[in-house]
Amino acid sequence: MAATSTNRNHPVDNEMTRATNETSHEPETAGAANPSADRPPRGQHSPWGDSLRRSEVTRLWADLHRIVCSHPLVRASHSAGLLVEGGEKGNAYADLTQELFVTLLSKARFQHYLDTEMTDAEIECEIGQIELTNLLTAELRKRHPESYRLARRISTIIQSSANFRRFDHSGAEGDEIHRRLADRVYGLSEWPAGKPRRNMQELEQRIQMIPVRQRDTRMVGCTGDAQIIISNTDLEDLIISILESADSPIDVRSLRSLVISRLPVMDIYLVPLGGDDSDEGGRGFEPVDGRENPEQDLLRREAEHEAGGCVDQFLQGLHLSVRGKTKQYDRILGVLWYCYLSPDHITQLEAAARLGVSDSLVSDYRRRIEQQLRALAFTEIEQARRFEAALRQRVRTLVLVSDEEVVTV
Repeated sequence: MAATSTNRNHPVDNEMTRATNETSHEPETAGAANPSADRPPRGQHSPWGDSLRRSEVTRLWADLHRIVCSHPLVRASHSAGLLVEGGEKGNAYADLTQELFVTLLSKARFQHYLDTEMTDAEIECEIGQIELTNLLTAELRKRHPESYRLARRISTIIQSSANFRRFDHSGAEGDEIHRRLADRVYGLSEWPAGKPRRNMQELEQRIQMIPVRQRDTRMVGCTGDAQIIISNTDLEDLIISILESADSPIDVRSLRSLVISRLPVMDIYLVPLGGDDSDEGGRGFEPVDGRENPEQDLLRREAEHEAGGCVDQFLQGLHLSVRGKTKQYDRILGVLWYCYLSPDHITQLEAAARLGVSDSLVSDYRRRIEQQLRALAFTEIEQARRFEAALRQRVRTLVLVSDEEVVTV
């Protein structure tokens, strides 16, 4: 997988935001609300208990798959692309079931269920509302870290601030308790109770006049590796501005999407390198092959051959500049090595001392060397680099350096 980062100034998908702060308001089953009422007598085990005691892996996996398929947060996560990308829905559910099974096994939760003699209702409640929810929210935090934190902050502010109140009271107390947070409707406290609502398309058009807020780059968090993005005070002001522009109560899911669209959110997306094999029309991605292709190999060998020819021409010019005298030619090669090619990078005075000549003679030899270099007249930097590498290799074989790094002349 490759990781890419985008600057997201558009609304977060409704399905993705649906996966935040919702499952905590799920109605519990009768057995979960009163576990002792459905607890079987001692020695009598539930189907979950029988499967665990007999280590019936197939039956356990089937029960976990049933919980995964019926969980509302799983369906929302699949719609938001949090499960396997490009895969079929059934395969994604199977992969999530396997991951849940491994998680429960690694945490020794199966043994805990047996040791505490939990009932079917208790086991399913813990797996569905705790273990599976934690697994999905952990993936959500990993895939959309900033959007996840902002969605939670928005939900907290509209529930705790006196500037907002609910507009979806139906009069039934049970409905008030069990209504999902994302489906609750909020507006400004000063609005009348019967204020009409608007559709999402009209809401998006109305908030376009609100500018995108500047990102607050202060670092926060336990480890100090996350940016604050926007302070709570400014975030509350932004929510008020959006509600005033919309002039309508908005459900929490849509409100979070609208607010995040006015913030410079940067989330990390995991992009698969290989697409689905069954998707013939899709664009495939392949890892880059770092090896050179035949054309590059041919060009490299031609460049090396050309650089070798330039080295011969350059050394022949140096030989002619000293009138073919062997002693002077060895000295000028020594100057070439110490002043231009040696990795030691010594000074001119040190080079003169090692060669046993005067500083003025070294200066004269350097003038002749640079005159021959200018005569080459390279047109590209790569040609000069290849020439330098070939020249260093050739001069290293011509100049005999003793253990004391003194050139033998």
